[in-house]
Amino acid sequence: MTPDVLLTVSLFTLACAVVVGGAGLLTLRLLSRTSLVLQLMVIALATVVSVVGGMAAVASQTYVSRHDLTVFYSVASVAGLVSLAMAAVLSRQLAQDSRSLRSAAASIERGERVAATDRHGNIEFTALAGELAATGEHLAESRVRENQIEESRHELIAWISHDLRTPLAGIRAMAEALEDGMVEDPERYYTQMRGQVDRLTGMVDDLFELSKIHSGTLRLRLQPVSLYDLISDTVAGLWPIAQAKSLDLRFAGEKGLTILADPRELSRVVGNLVMNAIQHSPAGSSIVVSVTASTGSGAGATDHAVISVTDAAGGIPEQDLSRVFEAGWRASGPRTPVAEPLGTGGAGLGLAIVQGIVRAHHGEVRVRNVPGGCRFEVLLPRHPIATR
Repeated sequence: MTPDVLLTVSLFTLACAVVVGGAGLLTLRLLSRTSLVLQLMVIALATVVSVVGGMAAVASQTYVSRHDLTVFYSVASVAGLVSLAMAAVLSRQLAQDSRSLRSAAASIERGERVAATDRHGNIEFTALAGELAATGEHLAESRVRENQIEESRHELIAWISHDLRTPLAGIRAMAEALEDGMVEDPERYYTQMRGQVDRLTGMVDDLFELSKIHSGTLRLRLQPVSLYDLISDTVAGLWPIAQAKSLDLRFAGEKGLTILADPRELSRVVGNLVMNAIQHSPAGSSIVVSVTASTGSGAGATDHAVISVTDAAGGIPEQDLSRVFEAGWRASGPRTPVAEPLGTGGAGLGLAIVQGIVRAHHGEVRVRNVPGGCRFEVLLPRHPIATR
């Protein structure tokens, strides 16, 4: 076959393929809202028609004998039928996979869990099914967390209402007694009223602090802080309350650790943890506040200072360990205080505030049970301190 003949055949074939391809694209556009099965059949049919049409155009120019053309038509017919059958099978498989994925998406929307399967015709759909299953798991976990947060919010409102009502009722009753002149010792009533007001002020401060944490408006004033000095001052301030309950409150650990932190907010962290231990510890038990250095290992590891508060209050039920830092949550087990010292009652916000402040310092707070009690640990990164 000469180059001129080959060029002519190629041009005829190209022209026929362009015409059939254009018609196929137009047909697919018209069938854009129909089944995937029909669209794949159109593609397979267009391919066969393009080949047959090109051969017919070449035969019309007497480049192919009638005998050869008849043989070609027979072969093309059989191949075309097989191609259409294969396209039908493939399209049915794709449609089935599509229905399966659509059903999985609907299950996720209903909040149902979706199991990942390998019953798909290609790795793309299999990977997509796996992603949908993983998304379903994440959404299910998110719903659980959302329900827990909503439950904590309701608990917070209930506790706040109760804790506000109690001191307000006491202040009102004492004020009425003073107005009616029914009090033999007014000074004692004044002291009690100041104590109740201090309690209300502490609750309002906690709410304000928590609102700053949740809104992202908490601003830290970082400076070098000696952890020993900070904890010693905090422990000294709470020691009278611990003594009133016959508790052994003491410090242990290293004394030379210095980190960059906000001393006011960090004091609040330690104070909340120690007060939490005081409220839940039985008389005669011990509370140990300690500071240690933790050296990270591996690439990118960070050295930490670890502040821990260990009590002997009976521990926390394992199912509740993940909820202790939720705002408004209070333990219903052995750690629930029977009576709280005047002015130390809270609304279940102390540990939530601790977590928010620690996270603002790029640290981590965690809790675990130890024999006879539990241990709260605050991990704070040890930033380098410039020395003069």
